[in-house]
Amino acid sequence: MDLITLIVTDYDEAIRFYTEVLGFALADDRPATTTDGRPKRWVVLRPPRGGAGLLLAKADGPDQQQAVGRQFAGRVGLFLRVPDFDAAYRRLLDNAVPIVRPPRDEPYGWVAVFADIAGNHWDLLGPAGPA
Repeated sequence: MDLITLIVTDYDEAIRFYTEVLGFALADDRPATTTDGRPKRWVVLRPPRGGAGLLLAKADGPDQQQAVGRQFAGRVGLFLRVPDFDAAYRRLLDNAVPIVRPPRDEPYGWVAVFADIAGNHWDLLGPAGPA
């Protein structure tokens, strides 16, 4: 898998969140058109440690507007593994990112659930051991 589509309300706000708060790299941002010829953008973000990228898709019409932040029906649908859990978690707090479930130590490592700029739930995953 190379890309996962996330429906957003605004490209630039989403780019800022994913790059400045989560540390993603902006891999592509260029003009494009919808299948019926209307303008849009092709925006791809890549996570800092590799893996599937995010294709940001601006909501187009009422059905897509309703899907913003609910792409996974309230479940965790995205996972971000980081080498320094404490630093990443602190960055979330410093940027007022909503924490859905606070950090807990699991056999596979540290985990906390947060909501992204659209409201989708993510697991923040860190290595096992002291946090």
